[in-house]
Amino acid sequence: MAAPAASSSAVPTSRVLRRTITSNTVTDSESSAAVSPSDSPRPSASSTSLSSLSSVDIDAAKDTAKPNYGRLVDTYGNEFTPPDFTIKDIRDAIPKHCFERSALTGYSYVLRDMACLATTFYIFHNYVTPETVPSFPARAALWTVYTFLQGLFGTGLWVIAHECGHGAFSDSTLINDVTGWFLHSALLVPYFSWKISHSKHHKATGHMERDMVFVPRTREEQATRLGKFVHELSELTEDTPAFTLIMLVLQQLVGWPNYIMTNVTGHNYHERQREGRGKGKQNGFGGGVNHFDPRSPLYDNKDAVQILLSDLGIALTIGALVYLSKTFGLSNMAVWYFVPYLWVNHWLVAITFLQHTDPSLPHYAPEEWNYVRGAAATIDREMGFIGRQLLHGIVETHVLHHYVSSIPFYHADEASDAIRPVMGKHYRSDVEGGFFGFIRAMWRSARMCQWVEPSSEAVGAGKSILFFRNRNGLGTKPATLKAQ
Repeated sequence: MAAPAASSSAVPTSRVLRRTITSNTVTDSESSAAVSPSDSPRPSASSTSLSSLSSVDIDAAKDTAKPNYGRLVDTYGNEFTPPDFTIKDIRDAIPKHCFERSALTGYSYVLRDMACLATTFYIFHNYVTPETVPSFPARAALWTVYTFLQGLFGTGLWVIAHECGHGAFSDSTLINDVTGWFLHSALLVPYFSWKISHSKHHKATGHMERDMVFVPRTREEQATRLGKFVHELSELTEDTPAFTLIMLVLQQLVGWPNYIMTNVTGHNYHERQREGRGKGKQNGFGGGVNHFDPRSPLYDNKDAVQILLSDLGIALTIGALVYLSKTFGLSNMAVWYFVPYLWVNHWLVAITFLQHTDPSLPHYAPEEWNYVRGAAATIDREMGFIGRQLLHGIVETHVLHHYVSSIPFYHADEASDAIRPVMGKHYRSDVEGGFFGFIRAMWRSARMCQWVEPSSEAVGAGKSILFFRNRNGLGTKPATLKAQ
């Protein structure tokens, strides 16, 4: 894949904060906290049913008077204005062949990733043994490399299953679902359950009350979490780096299972579920919100069979793992499968976290959200060879993916290049440092992005556009509030 062209959409005001920052077709219905996508602030292509976005021409919306937002400032101190282009502008800029999907091409990548898994296992199983490598520390180090490599190859297959969930693998829904179900089940992912909730994330990215994956804490929620008053957040002492590190490690270890079992990072407005399935349910263990129960408010009544099929896939994989553990020993299976599985989870959480968490990104209250704005509230990263080849470009082309998720990954670079001129200053990417820059961005975002609040100089509708703030003294300071 070709490297993306550089752009400059949000240059930090302080060099110590950051070195470089440059600037779908979905058919699943919504359920939890369901409201029509028409809860956008004004009629536009991004406020229509997403299945018909590409055919809606709402250029007239550009002629409406722009509201006075006051002065909106992101965490870096850069001034912000909401996007004013349309989804039609985006789709019209993309070459037509980028929308073409080939199951044959997709399967060639599946076979490549499986061949990498099998070859790595063969080499280590046969040649990293006490006979060939007598030193135990050396063998342990080599098997650690094995788990890292297998984790990357497994993540590559995860990404292809993700393509299947979006219909980007093949023109055939059956091929997409059979392939995605097999691959995700093998990685202990409930395929249909995730597919349905993930499509709703795409429909409501950046929405503070409907996003199904990443809803940051508000200032009020952060204060409650710390047991403080809201006005005190701008005055508290900073978190220690050790505390930040512990929180990051916990996020990377248990973030994914915690999400699918408790919906921990998704919205918590389940009482609004249109079929009444969310009554009395809330995020957290025992709250009745998860990806395995057909009665979960994340889904509609019609989704029950697909949820059960997802559970069946997980059950079959667990059964196979139990059998293999009894046959070859739990310690062997820990090295062969379970530790690489933790690596897969790590990369999945890291990638998703950094796609939606950055000091330059806004979030929107319902009255100011629309689809175009939400999709622009994402950022592309760079992981070099690992990201572009082993992880199929999911890190480097995520902004494009949020606008048109049915474009296969092997066309995503070209399509991304095509939409950058349309997005202009609203396209964001952080590409400095490649793989190691990606790792550094995790630390930076963890330190700088603790909660969201309106800019201190926002007025009117601008108070419904929120930006990350922190109590670590980094970037734009939290607003100073008077005690009530």
